[in-house]
Amino acid sequence: MSRLAARAAALLGATLARAEPIHGGDLSEVIRIVLADGRRAIVKGGPAPPVEATMLRAIAAAGTPAPAVLAVDDHVLVLEEIAGTSGPGQAWADLGAALARLHTTAGPRYGWPDDSAFGPVAIPNGWCDDWPTFWGERRLRTHLPHLPATLARRIETLAADLPNRLPARPRPALLHGDLWGGNVMAAGRRVTGLIDPACYHGDGEVDLAMLALFDRPPPAFLDAYGALPPGHAERRAVYSLWPALVHLRLFGGGYRGMVEGFLAAAGV
Repeated sequence: MSRLAARAAALLGATLARAEPIHGGDLSEVIRIVLADGRRAIVKGGPAPPVEATMLRAIAAAGTPAPAVLAVDDHVLVLEEIAGTSGPGQAWADLGAALARLHTTAGPRYGWPDDSAFGPVAIPNGWCDDWPTFWGERRLRTHLPHLPATLARRIETLAADLPNRLPARPRPALLHGDLWGGNVMAAGRRVTGLIDPACYHGDGEVDLAMLALFDRPPPAFLDAYGALPPGHAERRAVYSLWPALVHLRLFGGGYRGMVEGFLAAAGV
């Protein structure tokens, strides 16, 4: 059995009966453990388990479902095993309501106390006092050294124009930060947990744009979430560009077309 499973059992003060890998560990090892006393838990590795634990606790404190943190140290995160399966399924309306609750929790500024990462791709979260500066510096320009020159020039052009495109100081909502269907657990019409967060405080439209990257939220989702401010359709391409850039860096040139499509949609 893996060292990760053994470490998790030790943190829980129990004897490990068995461990099995589960789907979803593209960027970190994820396993299910069963203890000798019958308890079950989900165990994750990764670069910074305490940071993810803080994020999950923040989501739960906002009144949005998230798995409870059972134990954590610098190498392993042990979570409760929550009911449901991956994807919103029939729970889109509940997801809209849950996300609305999450976004009512506001931070002091834009950012997060800790940086995070998607595998080898760093996510800088240093605090900023205005939103266009945060999005330009922490979400767009941070990729420039890793991009082909022609693409980097277009990103720089967009970043320089963000004060004309994004609100200066929207509510610094608590964001999930990696909200796609696979990070939503649901059972029937109920969301049972948001998992694998990359939290920070920013414009709530970011989570909506990321959710629409690979999914097509139905009207019931937006009806439950609430009305969006004017100009949200124009901002979607700007907000979608960041996860597209992350995918380009993580998974290669097959995502360049997606990046260029969002740049074109933004008129760059």
